[in-house]
Amino acid sequence: MNSMPPVTEADLHAWVDGLLAPARRAEIDAHLRERPEEARRLRAYQQQNADLRALFDPVLDAAVPARLATPPARAWPWRRFAAGLLIACASGAAGWQLRGAGEAPLLAARAPAGLAHRAAIAHAVYSPEVRHPVEVGAEQEAHLVAWLSKRLGAPLRPPRLGTLGYALMGGRLLPGNSGPVAQFMYQDGAGRRLTLYVTTETGEAAQRRDSAFRYAREGRLAVFYWIDGTYGYALSAAIDKDELAGVAAAVYAQLEPR
Repeated sequence: MNSMPPVTEADLHAWVDGLLAPARRAEIDAHLRERPEEARRLRAYQQQNADLRALFDPVLDAAVPARLATPPARAWPWRRFAAGLLIACASGAAGWQLRGAGEAPLLAARAPAGLAHRAAIAHAVYSPEVRHPVEVGAEQEAHLVAWLSKRLGAPLRPPRLGTLGYALMGGRLLPGNSGPVAQFMYQDGAGRRLTLYVTTETGEAAQRRDSAFRYAREGRLAVFYWIDGTYGYALSAAIDKDELAGVAAAVYAQLEPR
């Protein structure tokens, strides 16, 4: 009797990572063909991995900052991994640069260091999620807004983007450099998602108003970001720069004080 061994979550993650033997992979392929929802979840994980690789692979060979380097006598054999991890945790350590047409130097004094990069990472991590893309759904918008406003210590309101084809899915609370950050997520009819990252950690930038847009590319993601009073905003999506610029303009117009 030829019965396939039970499929475990470990098997599924090994399938995502391409670590299965050919025979077992064929069995998992057959399992997923009968379970399209499960297959979509795993493909979302694969896309998330691809997005994260696009963000971090270019700096895997970057030198570790001198202040973080391990003395030679205690050097780790897995330095490539350590370098990537340190840079990821720092979210904007030395050596990182954004590439994009017309961009200013990386988040200069008028923008909080790492804003675009942190927003892109948050988008890459959460936007592929099938079951839990947001912490609080749009059906509880009043609760979501009250909760995030309280945690950030400032009034928030998610922009309405229905005229551009994007509906609010909900949002979540994220950790920032020194306090909480809010993320609102939207989706259009084609399933494309964009996120609005909102922080009050603008530091010296809060001392003056600078609402000029900045543009950055983070892997396949486009990011528009700006400072407005005490707020920092970053809008991220895997869409065309011009389309995202139109969304950013609509977001800014709704956030502008009346």
